Amino acid sequence: MSLDPAISSRLKRNEAGLFSAVAQEKSTGEVLMVAWMDDEALARTLETRKGTYYSRSRQQYWVKGETSGHTQFVHEVRLDCDGDTVLLLVDQEGAACHTGTHTCFDSDVLLSGE
Repeated sequence: MSLDPAISSRLKRNEAGLFSAVAQEKSTGEVLMVAWMDDEALARTLETRKGTYYSRSRQQYWVKGETSGHTQFVHEVRLDCDGDTVLLLVDQEGAACHTGTHTCFDSDVLLSGE
């Protein structure tokens, strides 16, 4: 699978060829997780509608829910204005976080309210 050159030319990658991907719950707007992608991971995501990411530690691709069953169906993918982050609007089945919680952003609130 290869990424459309028109999309690829708009991406800004880090020194490892990666850019950040934010997964957001389509129905609630809740931010679920942040992961890394490269052109291949994005191409796979666009083709299959399954959240596909690149693991820096394992140096391999992984599809969200492939082993856990906690899948992401991707409704929409948006590129930010700088071209260095993509936003995935998803339906999350089960936990998004590897700790078993629905979101990776529910344990440590650093500032709340006014």
